Order: sequence, then C-alpha cells, then structure tokens
Amino acid sequence: MAQSKVNDGTSLDESRLLEAAILPVWLNQRAISNWGYVGLWISMAVIIATFQLGAGGVSGLPLSTVLITIVAANLLLGVVMSLTADVGTEHGISFAVYLRAPFGVLGTHIPSITRGIVAAAWFGIQTYLGALALNGIFAYLTGFDNWIVWYVGFSILQVANTAMGIRAVERLAKIAAPAIIAISVWMYFTLDNLATESGKDIWTFTGDVEMTIVALLVANMAFWSSLAVDIPNITRFLQVQSGTKSFFKRNKNVFLAQFVALPTVQAWIAFIGAISFIATGDWNPITVIQGEGTGVTLVVLLVMVVLAQWSTNTSANLIPAALTFVNAGAPHITYAVGLVIAAIVGTLTMPWWILNHLFTYLSLYGGALAALGGIMVCDYYVLRKRRLNVPDLYREEGQFKFAGGVNPAGLIAWIVGSALAISYIDMSYIVGFPVAFVLYYVLMKLWILPQYRQAEIEEPSDEKYLATSIGLNWVYVEKQGMVLKPTKDIPADAIAREDL
Repeated sequence: MAQSKVNDGTSLDESRLLEAAILPVWLNQRAISNWGYVGLWISMAVIIATFQLGAGGVSGLPLSTVLITIVAANLLLGVVMSLTADVGTEHGISFAVYLRAPFGVLGTHIPSITRGIVAAAWFGIQTYLGALALNGIFAYLTGFDNWIVWYVGFSILQVANTAMGIRAVERLAKIAAPAIIAISVWMYFTLDNLATESGKDIWTFTGDVEMTIVALLVANMAFWSSLAVDIPNITRFLQVQSGTKSFFKRNKNVFLAQFVALPTVQAWIAFIGAISFIATGDWNPITVIQGEGTGVTLVVLLVMVVLAQWSTNTSANLIPAALTFVNAGAPHITYAVGLVIAAIVGTLTMPWWILNHLFTYLSLYGGALAALGGIMVCDYYVLRKRRLNVPDLYREEGQFKFAGGVNPAGLIAWIVGSALAISYIDMSYIVGFPVAFVLYYVLMKLWILPQYRQAEIEEPSDEKYLATSIGLNWVYVEKQGMVLKPTKDIPADAIAREDL
C-alpha cells in the first residue's frame, strides 16, 4: 500500500495548518451511532427559532401550504447535506480543512470564517432564547429578573460542556431531544383550545402579510444551509461501514436523519409555531408558556426550553464555529480557545436584534452558503470524484497552495454566486448554488487545473486518495507525516485528537 506523507519533520507546533482538533478522525474514534445521529438532528431541528418559520409562513399562506413547503425544502436540502456529509464519512476531516482544496490553504479562511461567524451568531440566538427561559424560571421563583446574567452563565455552561468532546454532546442530545417535543405537545393542546375558543380555524386561517411559497421555501433551505456545508464536522464522528465504495452503504447512517428526522421534526415544530401565531399572535413558546403555564408546569416547560437550546447549540453552532477559528489560528488557537472565541463573536453579533429580522438574515447568509455548497459538491464529486490528497491539505507548500495560498477559481465563483444570490434575495439559495457550481467548474477546467497540478485528478488512484472506502484511516505521525493506515496498524506515536 502506498503511503502519502505531509512533510517529514513537521510537528504540530511548527505549522499553521496543523492542530490536534482538526486532524482526521480515525474509524475507531467514530462514536456516533445511527440513532445517536438521528437524536442529534432531532435535538437540532427542534430549536425555538423554528417556531418563527411556521408563524412567518402562516402569516401569509394557508397552514397546509406552509407545511408542504417546509417538508419540500428540507428534503431538497437533505440531498445537499448527504452529498457534503461524505467528506466526513470518507476522509474524517473537518469542513474548514476540506475547504483548503477548492480555496487554497490561505483562501479557505475567507469562506470558512464567514461560516464560523454565522454559526457563532446562531449560538448567540439560541443562548439568548435559553437565557430568557432561565430568567423566566428564576423571576417566577425568586423575583430576580435579569436575562443578561443568565446569558453569560448559560454561555459559559455550554462552552464547558462542548469542550468535553463529541461524546458529551451526544449524551446531552439524548436527554434534550425529547424536551421540546414534550413542550410542543403541550403547546398544541393548549393553543388548539385557545384557537377554538376564539373562533379561529387553524386550517383556513390566512394572515395579511405578503408571503410567497418560493420565499418560504428559500428561507427554510437557508435555515440549515450552514450545516449543509459543514456537516463533515459531525459526520466524521459517525460510525460507517468501512471498506465499501458504495455511497449508499457507506452513508446509510446519514439518510434516516436527513430525509426523515429533519423534515418531520422541522415541520412539526413549525406547525406549532403557526398555531401559536394564529391563537395568540406570538410565535415564541417562552412567551406562551409564561402566559399559559402556571406553577410546576411553567418551571418544567421552561427547563425543557433551556435543554433544547443547549443541545442544539453544542452540535450545530459551537463545534462548527470553533473549528473554523482553530483552522484559521492553528497551532496557537486550540479547540477550547476556539469555543470561547465563538461564544464572544456570537454575543457581538447582537442576536436579540437578528431574531427580530430572521427572514432577512436567513436569505442573506443562505445565498452565500448556497454558493459555497455548489463549489464543494462540484469540487468533491465532479472534479476529484471523492478522491482527496489529504496530506497536502496540511502542507503549506503542497498542491493546495495554488497562487500564493489562494485558489482564484474558488473565491471568484463564491463571490459571484453569493452576489447574484443576494441580488435575487427571494430566491437566494436557488440562484447561489447552481451559479457557483457552474462557474467553479469552468474556471477550474479552463484556468486553474492546466497551471496547478492536482494529483488526485491527474492520477485518480483509490489506494492513494480514498480512506474509509478501502478500510483505511488518515493518520498523522509526528516527524513522519500523514499516512494511510488500517486501524489495527495505527502506530502508538500517532497524534490522537483532543476533542473526542
């Protein structure tokens, strides 16, 4: 078996491209089971902001139309997620590390940090909502009313939990995933009664706000567009069938979550948000709980809200944001430091303001991330055909240096795709993805590939450039480099990850 190397003599503290948290995950380190992954997605899909999607939709469209549109949007996005997920299941690498292929070892920082800021902003939004719930609990029990105190405390708690590793995140998801489902069931019966008492039929109600099916479809696709591109951050920890080149067998643990759990739970939570808007004029379950809940019921429901926000933030927001900052600042920024930076950045984005302009926010960043998704799918499947020169992703002078560390094709395609998506903001995702895909392909074929040799494209060897498909792991051995090894032959001096 041929063994590819980074560059002999390079250690983790000598290269800005190396840090333990962004090394490939080995097959024996992949701790998330099929049901564990489904649980993660249930816990992520039940975030409180989803209630606002349903309320926003029903403010201008019939409820049945809203639900069908939301399911359709999530199924379409599930296709993108399943494609990008293979970067993690096949090679065990993170999103930001992979972006060194289409953008260059320096160019990767522009799109990856953009994604990191979006994730950090979502962390802020979720922490703010959790802080409101905590404040509601303690204001009811003690009279102390200051959400800022709870925001700071909740932020610290989430950072500490996430720093404990992916297993701690999965365990929390198993506890928290049922929480907001329970909240939503309580809200359904409570709100349905309120709507009936006020003479409103939830299935015939239509608000007077201008809303189109396309706008709602795009907003829902944009809602998860961030994870559609950086899902490798999670799927590299997902248990996979090693030694099979079948895409469907290798990624079978991805499909149940993306095509069943996410669309179903997202539609259900949006449904409750819509009923809440119809019955009370408010989509926010925290407000509804405080208005309709009493005593122990109120406290228990608000505790469940906190758990739901917590479990979402760790896997969907803190981990992706932290890894982009680690990638940008390696080896000086560790995983723990990256988590702290993510929490600070998320607060500085003023999430309480973003939440009041959610649909605009979704359309803006959704277009930019849609373009990024188009580039990733084109690069990984069409050009490289899933083969990847992983050792060179960690080399400053390797094939991904391109022009001074930047791949102009990636940046141009991303900028143009993002600009056009934002120009047609009501169709941002639908425009951004195909424009960036086509433009990147043309620029690579006619300009970049003739000038900058890409080994896995010129010499498409499975033995050199695949990992899981042929039962191997990308393993970094200090003073030796990055090599392909079967799990049983991983040397004792291989560098193990620190965020498991």
